[in-house]
Amino acid sequence: MSLLPPCPRCLLSEIDGQTVYRSVKAYVDSLPEELRAPAELVRSRLAVCKSCDCLLSGMCVKCGCFVEARAAKAVQHCPFTPSKW
Repeated sequence: MSLLPPCPRCLLSEIDGQTVYRSVKAYVDSLPEELRAPAELVRSRLAVCKSCDCLLSGMCVKCGCFVEARAAKAVQHCPFTPSKW
């Protein structure tokens, strides 16, 4: 497995060959339905994250979360700038 430099505007799902993505996806998939955000809300949250300067290789450099995991939970918000989502 070759190590690629971090992609500053990529989500984990877009970084090929990363076991971290599989772990985050497994976590999201294991969330009970009542805790999950609707798919459209998740997509819109991730679109905001992808345009944010704080995204680095699927993680928020301000809070350290995996944005795909945070966006998947209904009651979450952006801890850095709650008005973003």
